[in-house]
Amino acid sequence: MPNETLAARLARYACDLDAASLPETVLACVRNRFVDSLACALGAYDAAPVRSAIAMAGAVPVPLATIFGTRLRTTPELAAFVNGTMVRFLDYNDGYMGREPGHPSDNIFACLALAEAERRDGLELMAAIVVAYEIQMRLQDATALNDRGWDHVNYVTVAAAAAAARLLRLTVAQAGQAINIALNGHIAMRQVRSGALTDWKGCSAANAARNAIFAAQLARHGMTGPAPIFEGKMGFFAQVSGQFSLDVDGFGTPETGDYAILRSLTKMFPTNGELHTAVWAAIELRSRLPDLDAISAIHIETTDFNCRVLADAEKFHPSTRETADHSLPYNVARALIDGDVTLETYSDAAIADPAAAALMARTRVSADPALTAMFPRHLPNRITITLASGETIASEVVSGPGGPGRPMTGTDFERKFRRMAAPHLSDAAQDRVLAFAARLERQSGYEPLFEDMTRSGPRS
Repeated sequence: MPNETLAARLARYACDLDAASLPETVLACVRNRFVDSLACALGAYDAAPVRSAIAMAGAVPVPLATIFGTRLRTTPELAAFVNGTMVRFLDYNDGYMGREPGHPSDNIFACLALAEAERRDGLELMAAIVVAYEIQMRLQDATALNDRGWDHVNYVTVAAAAAAARLLRLTVAQAGQAINIALNGHIAMRQVRSGALTDWKGCSAANAARNAIFAAQLARHGMTGPAPIFEGKMGFFAQVSGQFSLDVDGFGTPETGDYAILRSLTKMFPTNGELHTAVWAAIELRSRLPDLDAISAIHIETTDFNCRVLADAEKFHPSTRETADHSLPYNVARALIDGDVTLETYSDAAIADPAAAALMARTRVSADPALTAMFPRHLPNRITITLASGETIASEVVSGPGGPGRPMTGTDFERKFRRMAAPHLSDAAQDRVLAFAARLERQSGYEPLFEDMTRSGPRS
């Protein structure tokens, strides 16, 4: 409609998307992202930030939404926070690189918490996930936030508020108010991803989703929020993002066929997505090295973004898991040492390993204009190793498995899930979880899923 605010147009898209018309390609993609998120959550069951979040949620026992790995039920916003922290902790969940980087799967467990609490079926859950991906990824395409000092989870706030409004069956007007409330009150700063990183790196998006659910619940009961939240004199455009336009009419529908979720990327390694190609390059170079002692120098050429975000001074001396998995020199060093990047790559012992420190001391990182020009369509990295003999060997990787043009397969997602599930779930429970996800659009409840994802007693 003419003169509608951006919040109103996003709200209308969220409320009007026809779940029954979603094509099988989109449904299949949602199923894979759902399995991928479950895998990531399993890998974080014992993480310290997750334990802290569970302890807090345990103080609010409300029989509405379930926390993975436990039989604890709480409010949907707290379940979204705890489960969302699980999916993000390993930095193993899917991602998307537009003008702004981000992880649209940060919305999945927020949608699941509300779907469980509101008794929405699997197809409606999937439609809400599609809405969240569509809005977050289109915002990521529209403009960057990180170079202005703001965090990408501000886009999660908008996307999750719209998806929550749909699951709560708000009117378009109420959904617009949910976006107004959520965005005005919960702006996240980029400091969460600057320098030495902390527990909050994996919690920030989950917190954005929690805030979004709270805002939608307020809107359900008649609360209004500041408007126009994007276009206003003191609004998001003026204070945070700068001016941008968004063609909401071009969002994914059966008519356009252009669903953003189909462009999201997934991960073969539990680390920052922009450095995956550097890991692949390092693994390839390792096969050509006589031994690590032969390395005289390592030169990593990368994009301007990676140089700025993944190779600042702290990333050459990581002391925490959160800093290490966002360190370009550390991941290259470990890939050269181990021939892989796994959960053990970020153990305290691996981070403190003198061999990794020695390789990082011989490493320099620079931005290459040609590689930067490929970004964000591709996420390239080039590594050149100079040997003690003076010989140089190099490897450049533009896209790896899970990256642009090279999607992971259903078999890849199942393998990833079973690898993460093996320490916690029986083979039979794993089979049931995968069968549940394979029929997600036909599910009417989520109790079997949570039961089979619980370590202490999977169903017989």
